Amino acid sequence: MGHWLTSSLQRKLSVVVTASMIVPLLALGLFAFLISSRITEQKTKLSGMDTLKQVEANLRYMLQDVETLSIFLIGERDIQQYLSSNEDDVQERVDILGRMTNLAASKKYIANIAIYPDRFDATLSTATWYESSNVSYPAAPRGDAVKAWTGIYPVQNYAGIQNVITLVRPIRSIHDYRPIGWLAISLDEKAISKGWAALGLGMGEGRLELIGSTGEILSSMDQSRLGQPLQKIEPEVQALIQQGRSGTATYGRGNEKRTLLYYPEQLTGWTLTGTVPYDQYKSENGYILILTAAAVSLSAAISAGLVWFTVRRVTRPLRVLTRHLSRMDPDRPLPLFRSESDDEIGRLGESYNLLGAHIERLKKEVIRGEARKKEADLRALQAQINPHFLYNTLSSIHWIALMSEEKRIAEMVEGLSDFLRISLNQGRDYCPVGQEIAHIRHYVRVQSIRFPDKFAVHYIVDPALEQRMMLKLLLQPLVENAMIHGIQPKAGMGTITIMIRQEQERMNVLVLDDGAGMGRDRLEQIRSSLVPSDEEEQHYSTHHWTESEPVKQGGYGLRNVNERLLLHYGAEAQLEVDSRVGGGTRISFTIPILEVSP
Repeated sequence: MGHWLTSSLQRKLSVVVTASMIVPLLALGLFAFLISSRITEQKTKLSGMDTLKQVEANLRYMLQDVETLSIFLIGERDIQQYLSSNEDDVQERVDILGRMTNLAASKKYIANIAIYPDRFDATLSTATWYESSNVSYPAAPRGDAVKAWTGIYPVQNYAGIQNVITLVRPIRSIHDYRPIGWLAISLDEKAISKGWAALGLGMGEGRLELIGSTGEILSSMDQSRLGQPLQKIEPEVQALIQQGRSGTATYGRGNEKRTLLYYPEQLTGWTLTGTVPYDQYKSENGYILILTAAAVSLSAAISAGLVWFTVRRVTRPLRVLTRHLSRMDPDRPLPLFRSESDDEIGRLGESYNLLGAHIERLKKEVIRGEARKKEADLRALQAQINPHFLYNTLSSIHWIALMSEEKRIAEMVEGLSDFLRISLNQGRDYCPVGQEIAHIRHYVRVQSIRFPDKFAVHYIVDPALEQRMMLKLLLQPLVENAMIHGIQPKAGMGTITIMIRQEQERMNVLVLDDGAGMGRDRLEQIRSSLVPSDEEEQHYSTHHWTESEPVKQGGYGLRNVNERLLLHYGAEAQLEVDSRVGGGTRISFTIPILEVSP
């Protein structure tokens, strides 16, 4: 599998680009699913809070109506007069009870209105409740007690058991503010919770409840929970509810996980709660997941097809280039690539064609360069055994012999022998810097016998460079040029200085003389002659240089050194010549520092 993938650029690009598109698509789909799930949950919470607000508005209307009714009744003149008397007035009691019955009948959510006198035993009640061991009644307020809502409790009438919540408040005389009785108005729990199921909290899966200020469940869609303390049956819910505030929370784990919504009722301190099971989200989230997966799969399939089509078109010219390169014959030019576009691939094909043409030119230049390098090295060797130089040396030996100076003859012969030995260097092109300096010393030794007291040579060589390698026979033509063209035309004794030092990672070589020098025109001529013209280069490419060709005042010697530097070290190593009339001549070059021969 790995080899199949890595052996084709088209397959690699297809897999990589497709993966780079599918992974973001999957991430985007997951992100969209999570956001949609979160929005679904938030939507349910917002809808649930709206439902709680609607229920609270209806409940507040009932409670305010009961409050208003209670205030009306305790201040009603006939009730005040009836309760302030010391005996029960039957006729007056019947009239009051009739008005109370009409009021209770007009309010479907009022289960009973009852007045309990303090001075005599006569209860006024609009409902008939039977005494039973299974029912309880609110206790009468005592002392300075004010109005209060009881918890939920059951009562029994002709229709059976009825759960009610009662507002209890004392009745005081409007004249002296002394207690004369108490009033109880009971709300039917079924009237409070009526219509809660139709509100559809949590798509019908939610549950609404009214929690009292003490944590007792006053009303619920689940009647079995009425009257039970929330702290006992669901303590985590009781802990999450913040009294006097609205909010949402999540509790439970696994299948028991639920969303809790709570909203306060300001008149009584009660709290409306709604619980929605998390399973209710699964159906909506499942539908969203199916839509998201379908969209991502379709997008991935379309993307993969587009990627394959695009990559195939892009890599087709590359396959053609690959075939051309794989069939490359070193003896023949590269096949021509025909491009049909102007994009990067087309420009790559043009570059390939230019590369083929450039390779052909380089092949010719390399062949010609190698020929020039061999020719330059041959000229360098021939220059060292120039017949003219040997003739002068032998003439000097003959002259010394006539003067019977055997030691000097021996010295010159020895110097000439060492000079030729180092020049040959066993056929190697490179030698240590110290050997090149020794070669110059032997050359100077021979020349000092020819020209006694005419020149002196100073050597300034960095000891750290003596074992470094350099191209041989570079210094002798420069020293010879300084002697012939600088020192000899000068009257008196001259000085030649050879300096070799390190500059960063390169070796700087300087040959300096204090001879006659040259003018600007001659200097420019020398500088321009260091690089042969096209005609001369063609001549050297087709003819061997021989000693019968004239040497123009040392020009070929400097040119030969410069050409060898360029061929072996590159353009940065070319000769630099500077001179002025009467001020001597300065010739220098820099070459890389080599540990061993290349």
